[in-house]
Amino acid sequence: MILYYVRHGDPIYNPNQLTPLGERQAEAVARRLAVHGIDKIFSSPSNRAHQTSMPLCQIMKQEAEILDWTDEDKAFEDLILPLDTGKKQWVFRHPVGKVQFSKQEVRNLGRNWHTHPDFANTNFTKGIQRIQKETDAFLESLGYRHDLENNCYYAERENNDRIALFAHEGVGMAILSCMLDIPYPIFSTHFDMTHTGVTVIHFESKDGIVLPKVLTFSNDSHFYRDGLPTKHQNKIYY
Repeated sequence: MILYYVRHGDPIYNPNQLTPLGERQAEAVARRLAVHGIDKIFSSPSNRAHQTSMPLCQIMKQEAEILDWTDEDKAFEDLILPLDTGKKQWVFRHPVGKVQFSKQEVRNLGRNWHTHPDFANTNFTKGIQRIQKETDAFLESLGYRHDLENNCYYAERENNDRIALFAHEGVGMAILSCMLDIPYPIFSTHFDMTHTGVTVIHFESKDGIVLPKVLTFSNDSHFYRDGLPTKHQNKIYY
């Protein structure tokens, strides 16, 4: 199985929709994915993600299946810290959170990082355990049973499908860290996703055992093909 995780296009968060640039990004990534052929399309219920999936749905003549658990708002309630301004920020972007996540004693806890005393008054345990459970259930529905103790999957059935999942960056950091058995503090502070960036993960079975391999992360090659700006998250040219 090949899984394509796609972040939504350039957004307006209020109202929740794509900008004109985001719409062009969605069309570009749809043309890119359609070349490979997509067997199933999934989407977050959030309008900006679902709107990003629509051009691919139209090309492939499919409807996106909505996965409520990939909604960014649900994850944001659990994986945030308060700022001095009174607002809230994802822990991996928060000034204090980034420092806490870089501590060796936090990283030494591995999958149980959220049990560190620094996080006693947070919802981190509830949030990351929910996302782990939902991610595992999603992959099991596709034929891959997760062995958390041994950091691998067992192929319950043959699956040669190409799957596209349109969602978000914030919740995506948690989903992909759970999927790849990379602790969230490490994953979220060392990776970043651009708008409609495509992360490709290969679930290849060897004697029934699967170690998902990332073939490319947040790739934006469709921008170049369609002559779109390559400014990462509208901030950094590279």
